Amino acid sequence: MQWYVVASLLTVLTSSQGILTTLSQSDGGYKYDYATIPFLAEIFKLLVSSIFLWRECKKSPPPRMTTDWKTVRVYLVPSIIYLIHNNVQFATLTYVDTSTYQIMGNLKIVTTGILFRLFLKRKLSNLQWMAIVLLAVGTTTSQVKGCGEASCDSLFSSPIQGYILGVLSACLSALAGVYTEFIMKKNNDTLYWQNVQLYTFGALFNMGRLFVDDFRGGFESGPWWSRLFNGYTITTWLVVLNLGSTGLLVSWLMKYADNIVKVYSTSMAMLLTMVLSVFLFTFKPTLQLLLGIIICIMSLHMYFAPPSTLIDLPVAVKAAPQSVIEVSVDRKTDS
Repeated sequence: MQWYVVASLLTVLTSSQGILTTLSQSDGGYKYDYATIPFLAEIFKLLVSSIFLWRECKKSPPPRMTTDWKTVRVYLVPSIIYLIHNNVQFATLTYVDTSTYQIMGNLKIVTTGILFRLFLKRKLSNLQWMAIVLLAVGTTTSQVKGCGEASCDSLFSSPIQGYILGVLSACLSALAGVYTEFIMKKNNDTLYWQNVQLYTFGALFNMGRLFVDDFRGGFESGPWWSRLFNGYTITTWLVVLNLGSTGLLVSWLMKYADNIVKVYSTSMAMLLTMVLSVFLFTFKPTLQLLLGIIICIMSLHMYFAPPSTLIDLPVAVKAAPQSVIEVSVDRKTDS
């Protein structure tokens, strides 16, 4: 499968994620425990990866699987980073509003490029760096509200702690993605075995979060497993399947493409979500959204198009071949 097909599927699924989550609400809130969604999504990814791994193991020769603890334990690190990121994200939202947080979150686009260069030793051209910065500018432009709105003044009125935590959140998100790509490409193990290790730790950490929530709530609603599916509807299950499928596509891109492709897919998904919200909800299109879409499309073309199509190189003029002048030589024979 080509990477751009997977990236397109990721864009569609990611864009529908927010819409499905909104549709799963009832009377402006959730009838189900939202913390159970990531846990069930991890279980879904783990089951799918295990089935594909089992099918590969039946083939000859069997797939490569490294089982020593020194290799397995590196898959624990992304779960720890995401755990820290989730807590930093929660702390950030106590200092800044949602709009400011979303705008600061676009810093992860640039930080991903920087960490991509530092950790993976992947060199980017000047045009590609410009494209990454343009992508961050485009997504930010689409999220900035009109200056006539009261919330516009709140962008730079938050405490300094909020901005520091926002930058830290963006760096942690980029670090988790780049590190995951690093361990996925570190060896030639089959993708499904790597997924099994990654999602096992992910499921365990999400289960731990459910236990912590129970302890904080004093088990007023009973243990988490007794209310696991409470309030679930068809739309809620679609959210779980969407989140799980998105994770599987991301792992494929980490293995066979790179983080920058994932960043472009998720950024384009955000813009697609805004466009779809115009037709599905009461979201009104703005000039900022239109400009943001144009900038992001330009960035997409700049990053992936061959440099020869972006720069008008002077056409090399071939020198005209010199005409060969035939010189006739009269030979005189001595008589």
